[in-house]
Amino acid sequence: MRKRVAVVLLVVVLVLVAVGLDQIAKGLARGHLSDGRTVFVAGRVLVLRYVENPGAFLELGSRLPYPVRRVALIAIPLVILGWVVGYLASRRDTGMAAVIGLSLVAGGGLGNLVDRLGASGRVSDFINVGIGTMRTGIFNLADLFIMSGCVVLLIVELSRRRETAGRRGESEP
Repeated sequence: MRKRVAVVLLVVVLVLVAVGLDQIAKGLARGHLSDGRTVFVAGRVLVLRYVENPGAFLELGSRLPYPVRRVALIAIPLVILGWVVGYLASRRDTGMAAVIGLSLVAGGGLGNLVDRLGASGRVSDFINVGIGTMRTGIFNLADLFIMSGCVVLLIVELSRRRETAGRRGESEP
C-alpha cells in the first residue's frame, strides 16, 4: 500500500512540475519574445523565437477547419491522458521508469492542453535547436516532456524485450 501511495505521489508531482515549468516558460516567452524578437544562445545552437501553433507537434493538423481542429486537438489529448491515468491506476506491476515516462507524457500533454483550452486554442512554441541548416521545428517544454517520456517508455520496452529474449535463451532481434 505504501508503494502505491508513493507511486501516485510521484505521478502527481511529476505532472504538476511538468505543467508548471511548461506554463512558466510559455509565460516568459510570451512576455519577452512575442514582439518578434529572436534570441540566439550558444551561437545559433539554441534559438528562442515565439510562435503560436494552431496545430499539434510541428503544426500537424494546423490546416484543419477550426472546429475540427479544436475538437481533435482537445479530444485526442484527453483520451491519451485518460488512458495514462487508467493504466497507472489499474496496473500494480508498472516499473518506476515506466511510471516516470508516462508521467512526463501526461504532464506535457496537460501543459499543451492548458494552452488549447485558452481563448486562442493555440499552443505557445518558442524553442528551436540545431546546427547550421539541420534544425528542429519550433517546440515548447511540454513537447520536450512528451518526447522525453516516449524515449523513456521506448527504452523500458526494449529492455523488457531483451530481458524476455534472454530468459528464453534467444538472440536479440
